[in-house]
Amino acid sequence: MANTSTLSKSINSLSGRFLILTVIFVMLAEVLIFVPSVARFREEYLLTRLDRAQIASLALLDDNMVNEEVEQELLVNAGVFNVVLRRDEMRQLILSSPVPGPIYASYDMRDPSAWQLMRDATMELFHPEERIIRVIGNPVRSAGVLIEVTMDTGGLRAALIDYGLRILLLSAVISVITAIMLFLAVRRFLVKPIKGVVGSLATYAADPEDARNVIMPSAGVTELRDAEDALKSMQTQLTSAFKQRERLAQLGGAVSKISHDLRNILTVAQLFADRMENSDDPMVKKATPKLEASISRAIRLCESTLAFGKAEEAAPELDFHNLNALVADIFENEHLARGGDKVDFFHNIPNDMEIRCDSEQMHRIITNLTRNARQAIIDSGKTGEIRVSAEEDPQNWRVRLSDNGPGLPKRAQDHLFVAFHGGTRKEGSGLGLSIAAELIRGHGGTLELVKTDQDGTTFEICIPKGNIV
Repeated sequence: MANTSTLSKSINSLSGRFLILTVIFVMLAEVLIFVPSVARFREEYLLTRLDRAQIASLALLDDNMVNEEVEQELLVNAGVFNVVLRRDEMRQLILSSPVPGPIYASYDMRDPSAWQLMRDATMELFHPEERIIRVIGNPVRSAGVLIEVTMDTGGLRAALIDYGLRILLLSAVISVITAIMLFLAVRRFLVKPIKGVVGSLATYAADPEDARNVIMPSAGVTELRDAEDALKSMQTQLTSAFKQRERLAQLGGAVSKISHDLRNILTVAQLFADRMENSDDPMVKKATPKLEASISRAIRLCESTLAFGKAEEAAPELDFHNLNALVADIFENEHLARGGDKVDFFHNIPNDMEIRCDSEQMHRIITNLTRNARQAIIDSGKTGEIRVSAEEDPQNWRVRLSDNGPGLPKRAQDHLFVAFHGGTRKEGSGLGLSIAAELIRGHGGTLELVKTDQDGTTFEICIPKGNIV
């Protein structure tokens, strides 16, 4: 039972399949060669009989005084019953003996086609009965117009079978030798490298976080080397992803702890902000509602972080909100928060335009985009401006935020909405765009980078009007 299992495993292996297929294909090629070879052998056999018959007839051409016993010996040596030679427009029966039966067929060997030769050889090979045939050919050295002999097919068929068996045996030997050589070559150049890849996968799967288990490409075959390179790239990315996941898990725990304590701090700050409403200072009275709103949003964000304990946002609470008022509030907060930077804010939104959204989340989305643009302009050291425009059609609301900053670097573009990868600054985390994109997806919409170059950057928010999640 164990031997049967081992044999089955060997046959089903890559090298085993190659071995079997090579034997089959070589045998098939030999079979395709077999028929023309047998046809050629039959042609040579018949032409040899004609040559022998002509040689035998030479004795009578010079001297007709040949007794019957010598004539029969000449015919037996030639392997024919009679010989007819046509010379000088005369047909002469040179040698003859009794023909044991009727003539089955005549074969003209003067200019046969390849198809005729293969057809006649095949029919001869598979015809078991001995027959009498007539063979016509050209005499050698132009010793006449034609030569014609009568012979039986017994010897011809026996010779064809013997020749065919030798061809098949040679084919079998060649196919086995070729298959063994290919088997060894496949094991050396394909199976061994593939087993190395499989072993590397098993080692990597056991401990994917260990960078030492990443495969080192070494195959000499181009296709296998490409596969190893692709596997190395994938394993490297997975290892980085596992490490990133671990860091994110640790970060998530830290954020939850920070959010818990920050919520308590903000609650106290909110109490002080409430008391500031009674101040007589006009600037304090103007700033207090904004401060209270900002603190309230911060508290709700902390509570949301504690409630979920993971990097997923709550489903949006959708209702219709005035987009112009929402953007104006964001820009007013930015004006109050800015220091000595030279960034101007403009918005071109219809006063009565309302979009169906979660106002708190939309506030966060546009704030993140605005602050990213503002920080890029500040880092460039130039004067800049940020513009927000909006329009709607029967299917969607579209909000565009543009700046005339320096544009996004290549690294940020490659990982635009990936947390901790898409930051434009060395100290940035890249969370702003990641959060904005996630919040927009919760609305059933999209956040896309429309353009970015040395003249500035433009993002577009698209929120569908129907079937909003």
